[in-house]
Amino acid sequence: MVRGRKDVDWRKYLEAEDFATLSQVIDPDGWYAMETFERLGIGILREIALGQLEGVRMWGRFQLDQVRKHYHALIAPGEPMETMMRFRVLANSFFDFGALRVVTVEDEHAVVAVAYQMSPAAEETASYQTLGFFDRLLEEAGASEVSARFTARSWAGDELTHIDLHWTVDARSRKK
Repeated sequence: MVRGRKDVDWRKYLEAEDFATLSQVIDPDGWYAMETFERLGIGILREIALGQLEGVRMWGRFQLDQVRKHYHALIAPGEPMETMMRFRVLANSFFDFGALRVVTVEDEHAVVAVAYQMSPAAEETASYQTLGFFDRLLEEAGASEVSARFTARSWAGDELTHIDLHWTVDARSRKK
């Protein structure tokens, strides 16, 4: 997104090492500095999403497609609860510091703790992206009536961010 917007002065948001990272071929399996992601996120929120967090949430929904390319078995068709359990196992491979933790998973309910450990603005942005990701993850696993909401927000002073997820599963679509 940043590379495609040559009309934006990204120097307002990014540092020299960020531009060095942007000039490289992006390795989807590579590890990158969280500080770079933080600065990119704030710049993208302000310049591309124009401050609209619902747009960031939508981007999180689209992000699932990239994750599925690398983790084909993430989604258990017809089994949202199993899908959340699979995400719980994979979460530690996404971040080396426990940024996302599936706290509880029950039938038609889960809680995810979010702690990217960034500035409040970046944490809020990343949390909205995460909210969208889980919306779609559950839908793709066969959930309907998905409700994803924040019950705690670190950027507003809570210790951690908590995402509360509720959904329903039609008995006919449950895996036999």
